[in-house]
Amino acid sequence: MADKFIHLHVHTEYSLLDGLSRIKDLVSAVKNQGGDAVAITDHGVLYGAIEFYKKA
Repeated sequence: MADKFIHLHVHTEYSLLDGLSRIKDLVSAVKNQGGDAVAITDHGVLYGAIEFYKKA
């Protein structure tokens, strides 16, 4: 069984001055690479949480 890698510390465009990832691109990249999980850890905001939930 191969080990899986899961990103647990990703900042999206909602972390001002700290992240560039767009949620739709992030979810797409994870799926294209065979992943099934990723965590967004934006600083001090939950603005991307609903969008992330809907896209995932």
